[in-house]
Amino acid sequence: MEQIAALLVSAHIIGDFALQPKFMAENKQKPVVLLLHAAIHATLAWALCLCWTCWIIPVSIFIAHGVIDLLKQRNGMKPSTSFIIDQIAHIIFLLLLAGVLSQLLSLPVLPDLYYKGVVLSAGLAAATRGSGFLVGLVTREILDNNNLKPDGLIDGGQLIGLLERGLIFLFMLIGQPMAIGFLVTAKSILRFEEAKQQPFAEYILIGTLLSFALAIALSALAIRVASPGT
Repeated sequence: MEQIAALLVSAHIIGDFALQPKFMAENKQKPVVLLLHAAIHATLAWALCLCWTCWIIPVSIFIAHGVIDLLKQRNGMKPSTSFIIDQIAHIIFLLLLAGVLSQLLSLPVLPDLYYKGVVLSAGLAAATRGSGFLVGLVTREILDNNNLKPDGLIDGGQLIGLLERGLIFLFMLIGQPMAIGFLVTAKSILRFEEAKQQPFAEYILIGTLLSFALAIALSALAIRVASPGT
């Protein structure tokens, strides 16, 4: 069950954070876009699990993913809270599906290299893009609530965060987590002037700590799941 669960969740992460363009994320209230998004998830999960005769995978994921995303649009919660609940709902469904599949079917044994490649690819997407969505939502809410308007390049902070989380994933993957300390130091030096103003200092600190914490946790989890015997 563990392997199929990991592949289903990995497919979800890749579909949501690596294969979902901005226009699709912003237009899922349109039925055609929502159905296309659900179809991508269903097809990706079916393909990655290498269980070609198991139609329950694409059919159930197509329906469940579409319904969950539809409910997300109507819950009226803060964007950050809605994002977290939405992801939890998707993962719970996929874990339940994995349990059903393990009871009903004889699932194929997948090559170790293939399994690790899929899980680590999903881990990279989660640590960089996935956590970036949440960090962006949280920091945007902070800016709006406090009427803060930071200067800088358009999407510059988003790109910096993406790169720093990518480096964190790399450091964790090669077994050098201590190198993350150099990232913290470098970022502190580069943001020194902004940090002199208390509102921006707190905003930067919250965003940085959340970004680093999510990247470290998701990277460690992906590496652990990719190598369950170690």
